[in-house]
Amino acid sequence: MTTVSTAAGRLCGDLTDGVARFLGIPYAAAPDGALGFAPPAPAERWAGTRNATAYGATAPQPALHPANANLAPLTGPGWVVGDGDYLNLNVWTPDPGTSGLPVLVYLHGGGFMIGSGAAPAFDGTAFARDGVVLVTVNYRLGAEGFLALSGGATNLGLRDQIAALGWVRDHIAGFGGNPDNVTVFGESAGGTSAAFLLHSPLAAGLFRRAIVASGHDEMARRLEVTEELTKALAGRLGTAPTADAFRGCTAAELLRAQAALFRHRPRPDLRDDNGVDPGHRRALFLPTTGDDVLPDPVGAPSRHGVDLLIGTTLEEANLGLGAEQFAAFDAHDAVTELAATYPDAEALLKRYGLHDPAVTPAHALTAVYTDLMFRAPSRRTARRHPGATYVYEFAWQSPLYGAAHALDVPFAFDTTQTCRDLIGDAAPEALAQAMHQTWLNFATHGDPGWPVYDAARNVMRFDAGSQVCADTAPDDNEYS
Repeated sequence: MTTVSTAAGRLCGDLTDGVARFLGIPYAAAPDGALGFAPPAPAERWAGTRNATAYGATAPQPALHPANANLAPLTGPGWVVGDGDYLNLNVWTPDPGTSGLPVLVYLHGGGFMIGSGAAPAFDGTAFARDGVVLVTVNYRLGAEGFLALSGGATNLGLRDQIAALGWVRDHIAGFGGNPDNVTVFGESAGGTSAAFLLHSPLAAGLFRRAIVASGHDEMARRLEVTEELTKALAGRLGTAPTADAFRGCTAAELLRAQAALFRHRPRPDLRDDNGVDPGHRRALFLPTTGDDVLPDPVGAPSRHGVDLLIGTTLEEANLGLGAEQFAAFDAHDAVTELAATYPDAEALLKRYGLHDPAVTPAHALTAVYTDLMFRAPSRRTARRHPGATYVYEFAWQSPLYGAAHALDVPFAFDTTQTCRDLIGDAAPEALAQAMHQTWLNFATHGDPGWPVYDAARNVMRFDAGSQVCADTAPDDNEYS
């Protein structure tokens, strides 16, 4: 066992193989009662020594029942009610008694609807073993995190993340970390969150660097569109679209209404002025632009010119949007599917082989989603960022899912052994070492080891034999 003292009270963690771990630490008050649908409030002090040897509660979220994949290593245990105080975080450190260590703060993915910092793939032992303080964060999800209610606050999930970064600034020195050398990073919804924190005036000064994996700064809705989603959900609940009314609903009731809204046909029209739904019907809840958290419209350059490492996998849509989901589609079905969230769908699909006898409509659609939802907007985010920017692509193909969405995460954490159901038993150890060391290098001094992303469009291609090469992602604005 090992203990640390914080401004909120004393913590008792565990110590294994030279790594100290402190779990389930509240960084904000439980978001219930009057604090529901309100900005995060400070966590209360506790008396005596708090046991921090087990993960805490997690945000309310629907149960995940994937058809063909065990995603638990990447999504965590699901909804764990616990004491209800799920605005908590977890810390791994090599030595609470030291000082000046670089800090990595991880924001989990899950489409802004599921996930937690307790997922096995996010275990921070390897980072701590190698001299970094690693923090994982829970934040509000779904309706509780991303609505626009009258009398409530918008972007509550992002506000929670900002509050967690504030906690890190104020407390991480007690765990051996340097509050002036913090890197925020995340994947999927967590990567998109990190990308949007680059735009938020409320996050100014809270981090020095950012790593955005399979995310970007375009997956957001204008305030008016989020308000329409809010009204639709209120209709499902049979209540008014106000914070007071929603505080009268239980978390279970909110989840049932979310599920009904997600299944409903037709769904609310969440397309923007260009006819594009930035969530492409896969992400119902997204960050909102036009408030104090994200005052700038999509497409604006980042406000914070910090160092940025950003990248995607080569075949993002193989997981979750894999070709098997569309296996029975003919060309008409593929066009209809894409047209629901993107104009000129057939023209775009033709660029990816639709009507080519050698390409199935399912594979054309999957390839389009990979570029439309991830690779193209990720590269635009890179080009707009005013600070030093580095781009990578994860190209190693697992025997089960290829170079799919999220499969780069266990390589960066050096936790591939937790994800054998997803990546098989053939994960190259050299690749895990290379990616893990890159994340360590970037968090320590901001240099991942290859040239910045400029007109030459050089990217690090992580594979069994990693190398710097020319980017193959779309280099135009057609995918917006």
